[in-house]
Amino acid sequence: MGSFSIWHWLIVLLIVVMVFGTKKLKNMGSDLGGAVKGFKDGMKDGTAPAADDKATPAQQVANASEKTTIDVEAKQKN
Repeated sequence: MGSFSIWHWLIVLLIVVMVFGTKKLKNMGSDLGGAVKGFKDGMKDGTAPAADDKATPAQQVANASEKTTIDVEAKQKN
């Protein structure tokens, strides 16, 4: 705990509780826990191989061109 004694830390904790209140501290704790859980879930999803990774290079090029193709119908002016 460094150079501070346990009494110093208890006084700091008491001041923090008095300033923020227990309800805000509880909400901040649950928000932080939810953020950590979401981060862990995101990391798990990021490690899963994508379906395009299994395709051959020719298939990847074909898939990329299909995604970027824009269908346009030209109209003539009379």
